[in-house]
Amino acid sequence: MYYNKVEICGVDTSRLPILKESEKMELLERYRQGDKSARDRLISGNLRLVLSVIQKYMGRGENPDDLFQVGCIGLMKAIDNFNTELNVKFSTYAVPMISGELRRYLRDFSPIRVSRSTRDLAYRAMQTKERLTAEYDREPTVDEIAKAMDIKKSEVVLALESVTDPVSLYDPVYSDSGDTLYVLDQLGDSSSDEAWLDELSIKEAISGLKGREKDILYKRFYCGKTQIEVAEEIGISQAQVSRLEKNIIEKIKGNI
Repeated sequence: MYYNKVEICGVDTSRLPILKESEKMELLERYRQGDKSARDRLISGNLRLVLSVIQKYMGRGENPDDLFQVGCIGLMKAIDNFNTELNVKFSTYAVPMISGELRRYLRDFSPIRVSRSTRDLAYRAMQTKERLTAEYDREPTVDEIAKAMDIKKSEVVLALESVTDPVSLYDPVYSDSGDTLYVLDQLGDSSSDEAWLDELSIKEAISGLKGREKDILYKRFYCGKTQIEVAEEIGISQAQVSRLEKNIIEKIKGNI
């Protein structure tokens, strides 16, 4: 099976066959038995998979040839590490591996610098995510990644967010009837005197709350926990949390 010509890194993809899943499994078994030519066939037969993955990383000023080469490294890692005994399609395992390699490449050459320890933690978190994806046959939750790494959930979130690609203020988020809404349009002007006074008033109103009231406010709106989760943590009913939350908000409004 062949496709229209797409040339990248000097490779004419119109000449590349697409392997069936049964063919991939057969070649993977042969490679496990020492047939090096089977690995070469697996690489050439999955280059279009690499092309499909790098599409979402295009348009960031990166050279497509560089992205393709990095994606091929991820493909080769997937071939070398794939377990044929698992009931998982090769592409299901390979796509996260290719994406992970591309993210690492973009992270290392990102214009925004983060500490070495944070980058290393993010790298381990992405490796763990890739391993769990293959193990669970689905994308793992942050809690599952944190448990597997024996670290706090907040550390995983901070590490992964530190290597997330920055968003441009001029990236479109909505377009209708020719009127495009950009990220910039959703940002308020926090430099105005009114915004500064509002922030000061809210902080002063919160400082006047009691200990448990601050705790509920923190857990609900800073940690993002549900009323049920908060109730279980502080030992009261969900109905009480709901009532207290309403009273807290009214008290803040009154103080402001």
